Amino acid sequence: MTGLAPVRLLEVEVGAPLAAVAPAAAPGGAPYRQARALVRLHGRPLGLVDLALDQAQGRLGPGALAGRVWDALAEAIRDHLAADGQPAPARLPVGGLGAGPCRAALPLGPAPLASVVVATRDRPAGAVACVEGLLRLDYPSFEVLLVDNAPSTAATAEAVARRFGHLPQVRYLREDRPGLSSARNRGLAEAAGEVVAFTDDDVLVDPAWLANLVAALGAAPHVACATGLILPAELDTEAAQWFESYAGFAKGFQRQLFDLAEHRRPGPLYPYAMGQFGSGASLAFKTAALRDLGGFAAELGAGTSALGGEDLDIFLRLLDGGAAIVYEPGAILRHRHLRDYAALRRQLHGYGVGLGAALTKCLLDRPGRALDLAARLPAGLAYLLSPASPKNRRKRADFPAELTRLELRGVLAGPAAYLRSRWSGSSHTRT
Repeated sequence: MTGLAPVRLLEVEVGAPLAAVAPAAAPGGAPYRQARALVRLHGRPLGLVDLALDQAQGRLGPGALAGRVWDALAEAIRDHLAADGQPAPARLPVGGLGAGPCRAALPLGPAPLASVVVATRDRPAGAVACVEGLLRLDYPSFEVLLVDNAPSTAATAEAVARRFGHLPQVRYLREDRPGLSSARNRGLAEAAGEVVAFTDDDVLVDPAWLANLVAALGAAPHVACATGLILPAELDTEAAQWFESYAGFAKGFQRQLFDLAEHRRPGPLYPYAMGQFGSGASLAFKTAALRDLGGFAAELGAGTSALGGEDLDIFLRLLDGGAAIVYEPGAILRHRHLRDYAALRRQLHGYGVGLGAALTKCLLDRPGRALDLAARLPAGLAYLLSPASPKNRRKRADFPAELTRLELRGVLAGPAAYLRSRWSGSSHTRT
């Protein structure tokens, strides 16, 4: 291991006066020497800026902060102000850029009821913390459905009853069939909302997360799914930093629309590189559209032999059906990355298995795709193996080669894992 230095995570709103970055202690008690700031203007995320802090105290003055933010994001700041009809400054003043319209807009007219589904298993403290965060959402009408998936004890049910039993807005559901997709499908079946959103029990949601997802669903008539910007909750360990540099969930700071027609992306891997559309920890759907698809594939996802891939599969099925997906960076949440190397090894291997499983399902569902997928195989192998591919050039120089090998082995194991999961699910259905 290389002993990577912890990175402090900050948020900076440049519409308001900028404050100094005060010293703070990293794990172990030493001051942070570096930071990464999410920069917003009028609530809208503009980008990330890496900051070197004072080596003695871990401090950064407001003038230096303004200069570094401007150097990194001047174009994005000017574009944002131009869209608001405001003049572009020559620099970022320490006193901030002033008030402006908030971009975390609710849909026009009455906001639809939204159901937020959180799957959990044997993590009562995490489940309670997640629900508490969701209850602070800045959205007028929503319910929270906490689905306890094949729990080994009643601890989560008891914790939820103690903390939220008096709130009809929070509903506890138990789903005994194991697997993330089964848990999410139970939430989908019980959802009362016109919109159903999904997240995990290891996230911290921004107050405008749900409002921005719901607004994004109105971006075009054929939009059926919206995804959001996922950032790390901390970068204090090597494992978290390696994950973020290679497999982090963020997809950029511009809204993107995907479909198989006008908004099709160039290149041989579209739409099979499904990770570009978003990630399963931040999803919202028009409820009727997701129900029409039959929900998530129960043979995919954590808790099955396939280990993952349920989000990749649902993206592809939506596009195949003529729907569109919107990635909305204003829908922000922070994900608690795994902190230790052993867990990271398992996670990246699982991602590989999930990808291989999702592609296997794609082929089995539509055998006519075989020639299409075969023609794209060389590009797919280059994407997985070439150091120059968009996937691999994100890796830090110190990224362990073992992790790359584990993910590739997972992809190769994905087809067999999917078939085991599919057979097991069929057997379960028959009994």
